[in-house]
Order: sequence, then C-alpha cells, then structure tokens
Amino acid sequence: MKNETTNKALFEPFTSGKLNLPNRTVMAPMTRGFSPGNVPNEEVAAYYRRRAENEVGLIITEGTGIDQPASVSGASIPVFHGEKALNGWGNVVKEVHDAGGKIAPQLWHVGMTRSQGDLPNEEASPVGPSGLSLDGEQVNEPLSTEEVEALVESYAKAAADAKRLGFDAIEIHGAHGYLIDQFFWANTNKRTDRYGGDFVQRTQFAVEIVEACRREVGEDFPIIFRFSQWKMNDFDAKLVNTPDELERFLQPLVEAGVDIFHCSTRRFWEPEFEGSDLNLAGWTKKLSGKPVISVGSVGLDGVFTDFSGAGTTSLDGLVDKLDHDEFDLVAIGRSLLMDPEWVKKVHEGRVHDLLAFNKEALQKLY
Repeated sequence: MKNETTNKALFEPFTSGKLNLPNRTVMAPMTRGFSPGNVPNEEVAAYYRRRAENEVGLIITEGTGIDQPASVSGASIPVFHGEKALNGWGNVVKEVHDAGGKIAPQLWHVGMTRSQGDLPNEEASPVGPSGLSLDGEQVNEPLSTEEVEALVESYAKAAADAKRLGFDAIEIHGAHGYLIDQFFWANTNKRTDRYGGDFVQRTQFAVEIVEACRREVGEDFPIIFRFSQWKMNDFDAKLVNTPDELERFLQPLVEAGVDIFHCSTRRFWEPEFEGSDLNLAGWTKKLSGKPVISVGSVGLDGVFTDFSGAGTTSLDGLVDKLDHDEFDLVAIGRSLLMDPEWVKKVHEGRVHDLLAFNKEALQKLY
C-alpha cells in the first residue's frame, strides 16, 4: 500500500466555485438506524464529529427523509422535517463544525422500496412514479401529477432547512432504486405525462427537484446529486449503455444546477463502458464538465453490498486514478463505518493500523 508521500493526491485541497475542502476524502452516506423516533440524537452527533476530528474532508450524512409520510422505512431512520429532527440535525452540524469539519445531509425518499405497514407511519402507502415495485409488481396507483409536484416542493423545503441550519451543501439521493431513481428507470416508470418517456425525459422529476432546491438555497450553495446504474434488487441494471447516452442523461441535470455528481458504483476500479478504463465517475466528469465523487469498496477487498466482512487492500489503484484526474473526490464507506480514524491513519502513513470491516460494525456507532 502506498505510504504518506505517495498517497499525496488524496490530501490535496479541493476547490470549486462553491465548495472548498482540505482534502479529497468524503464520508459516504450510510444508513445507520440509530435515531430513535426518527430524530438524530447526541450519539449520532458524536458519531459524525469523530470523523470530522479525524480529517474527513466532507461528511455526507446517512439518508434522511423529506417531509412526506412514506419517505423512510423504520422508526430509527432520521428524517429532515419537524422541529425535533431539525433541532437534532442542527446539533450535528454544530458538533461537526466545532471539530473543523464540513457536512451535507443526504435528502432521501425510499419510494416503492417501502412496505405497507412500515414505521414510522404505518398507515402510509409506498409511493412511486407508476406504483410499481422494483420487481415490476403493481403495488398501488401511480402518483398524480399534483402529488409529484408536492414531492418536489418537499425536497425544496428540506434544502432550505439545510441551508438555514448551517450545512455546507446538500446531496440529493437519486440512486440505488429509491424514489428519484424509480423515475429514471424504465422498469418502474411507465408514465405518459411530462415525468415519463425516454431515458432523457425520465430525468424531469430530478430536474424539477434540483431547480426547486436551487431556488431555495441560491446560486452559491453546493448541490450534490448521487446517481447509479445498479439497483438494490438488480446489480446489473443500466440506465444508460453508452457514453453518448450518459451525456444525454446528464445534460438536463447539469442545466438544472447540479454542482457535483456522486457516481455510485459497487467497485470503483471497474470500467463503465467497453473500450475505456474510465469508471462511471470518470465518464461523468469527462462528459458533464462537473466535479465528481467516486465510490465503491475503497480500501477493502469485498464489495459494499456484501456486508459479511472485508479485509483491507491497497489504495494504489485509487490514487493512480486520482493522480490522473479521473475524478475529484473519493467517498469512503465501510472503512469509515468501522474506523473513524481511517483518513487520518492514511494521511500519516499508518496503513498497517487500518481495520478490516466486519458486520458487527453495523450494530454500533464507532
């Protein structure tokens, strides 16, 4: 594994027009479920603070639900609305900032991945563009146009609250088969109104969300957008199949106001399209002209959708790609879940002190 000197690319400052970070490391958003009553508490705030104290450049929180009854699935998943939850998030921001860190909430709606009867609102039905589960089963009625527009405004309200609370950016979760991605994906979006159509037209919901958030936060506040090809039920799913299609998919989002794309893959080292070594982040940067975050099993020898455990592995390939300017920022998931000091250890060349990942880490806030 590379030492402190040759890992230098990870610790170069990142500067864009709207976001300045001390290094290229990002804490990936990871659902934890330690927020009783959907309110992030002191333990959650301390959990994020520990990463800020140990040199993480930008913390992206676990997904937190927008103001709609079916936005999350579970009584301990944090939400981003209501006085108690927002006060809890305000405390998280304070703790991270007091430790010298920067933080963005990941604004989330799980869409049709929610089951009827799930907490916190047992009576709330799952919602999606066409009422279809990820497997194509008709679960309920499609969202009406008015309901879709109300969801757009809920994202905008969350963005406004994020800025008011002092967050440094927002991330909009448009990946992994959740609500926004259900609008992107042909399997789950059969609409014939303005929110349906071909793969470019199916970006309309996301475009309106980004535009509405931009309206609330102003021009100088960073908006990060996370997307993926794969879904939680289908690791081989594709939104686009060629660089040309990816460019056409990204363009409406760029025009809407996305500042940084967070390109979720399960293995960062895998090429996205034949004939090039670029991964999804590399292609997105090349085609959109925007800064990008790469992610996917960084520092570990097992993919992040397999939570049975994983050992540490070399960062050489990651640093090489960063050195070649394929992407701008690197999100670290399970390694930081297990070890809040991971970034600091890498920076100091203490690579032999890095911890392997084990599934027990999911049961505790390290």
